[in-house]
Amino acid sequence: MKIWKLQSINMKLKILKSFKDRLNDQVDYIAKDKPGAARRFKTEVIRQIRDIPKMPFANRKSIFFNREDIRDLIIKGYVIVYKIDKAKNEIIVFGFTKYKKAV
Repeated sequence: MKIWKLQSINMKLKILKSFKDRLNDQVDYIAKDKPGAARRFKTEVIRQIRDIPKMPFANRKSIFFNREDIRDLIIKGYVIVYKIDKAKNEIIVFGFTKYKKAV
């Protein structure tokens, strides 16, 4: 039996301060009523962001930008926007907003 080894693209993950600030503001807001839920939410967001480098193009093309290299990761009603920079071999997480369906 042959075992195939998949080689993943190990891209560097860069999280901008603007993203961190918006995420922390939302976590603080949730924590006012439900501190445990706020901690779980932040943990889940961080876990899913850390998984982006495994398959950076797995998430949909961003609804905010008409570019293939900018993607939206949706988590619990929030959109995390990131850019895939192949030249620098990095993923830049920069956007965090509440998800709103287009009418």
